[in-house]
Amino acid sequence: MSVPKGRSFIANKILIVEDDPSFLRAISHILEKEGYQILSASNGLLGLKKAKDESPDMLILDVMLPGLDGFEVCHRLRNDAKTARLPILMLSAKGQEADRTAGLRVGANEFLNKPVELSTLISTVKSLLAGERLNTGDK
Repeated sequence: MSVPKGRSFIANKILIVEDDPSFLRAISHILEKEGYQILSASNGLLGLKKAKDESPDMLILDVMLPGLDGFEVCHRLRNDAKTARLPILMLSAKGQEADRTAGLRVGANEFLNKPVELSTLISTVKSLLAGERLNTGDK
């Protein structure tokens, strides 16, 4: 990625809230290779705190988290003026339509099932950061 002379490049900051360390490492590595700055949290409460304190450009949120689950985290973020417009991509290993519907109902911009195709993850992140509301799902 080239930056015009005299301009500095500031990478989009993505907060990943995920309790599985190997999955977190994998998607962090993939997104860092795409030029994104990665922050992480291993549970819902820490994710809420970091979303408010660190002002990320986007959130990738697992559904099944210790403490507060991803649905509750998403709901709280949508009800806080500081984070209400934060693009949120929810991920779930459960893969049930009811989970996808619940995620979109609490305010997720997109919902993908794990395991997620790398190309799908990257294109979804790029689209959400560009301001597109997809809601197409991962069927």
